[in-house]
Amino acid sequence: MTDTVQHCGLVAIVGRPNVGKSTLLNALVGQKISITSRKAQTTRHRITGIRTQGATQFIFVDTPGFQTQHNNALNRSLNKTVLGAVGDVDLVLFVVEAGHFSLADAKVLALLNEKTPVLLIANKLDTVHRRAEIAPWLRDMQSRHAFAEFVPMSAKNAKDIERLLGICEKFLPEQPWWYAEDELTDRSERFLASEIVREKLFRLTGDELPYTSTVVIDKFEEEPGKTVSRMVRIAATIVVERDGHKAMVIGDKGERLKRIGTETRQELERLMDAKVFIELWVKVRSGWADDEARVRSFGYE
Repeated sequence: MTDTVQHCGLVAIVGRPNVGKSTLLNALVGQKISITSRKAQTTRHRITGIRTQGATQFIFVDTPGFQTQHNNALNRSLNKTVLGAVGDVDLVLFVVEAGHFSLADAKVLALLNEKTPVLLIANKLDTVHRRAEIAPWLRDMQSRHAFAEFVPMSAKNAKDIERLLGICEKFLPEQPWWYAEDELTDRSERFLASEIVREKLFRLTGDELPYTSTVVIDKFEEEPGKTVSRMVRIAATIVVERDGHKAMVIGDKGERLKRIGTETRQELERLMDAKVFIELWVKVRSGWADDEARVRSFGYE
């Protein structure tokens, strides 16, 4: 680097479940580091994504969707994560679906600190058929919070992502970068492995499987490969609440579990640039999401 002045800061991505926060994070970082599925509450941890562009380093924090429907131990942990993430950042991206504002959105908005600048990210603009309808909605949003800027956009549009990065840059303080230029996330490969298994699990079971199902990595070992530079062996347990859920995950003659394993392996090989071997088991642990100690033992803060 030359003696260019560096800018660096934390940007929290918040919103209710399923507004596209993880898709937005992946687009902002330029690579997949957060899992996505149609199921609400897919993101369960504070995931940091890093994008270094020019003299600026953006540190994005993707949070779980703030959950107001069920007050179990898992959701209390998730909501604590959201509150922790928005408490100490330079900028907040408040993500809503363009043209919509629900009670769940309002509850998230109520958490935001008046002192921290907030951008209203009107996401999924590509799904709005008549753009003229957005203007009165934006005026209504303006009365709800003193947003620093409104950004109608689609996380799937590369030009919109570049525009958003340019807007975010203005809010980041002048300070040295926190991470190396080529780093993309502060999460380990072991963590990414558990997340990718969970993504495939939810995608391949659809809405039948409760979101309380989780994944625990039992083994993550790297060894030198004979024909490849890296070889990683992973063993993971999918934890479900009931025997019926276990049968659903395994599928007819084990086909669904096999497919979850295959799709996970293929994606991890791309992400980690390694040869991956993965073994999956399914175990029943009734009521784990209501058990504070077990929630912690499964890696939730």
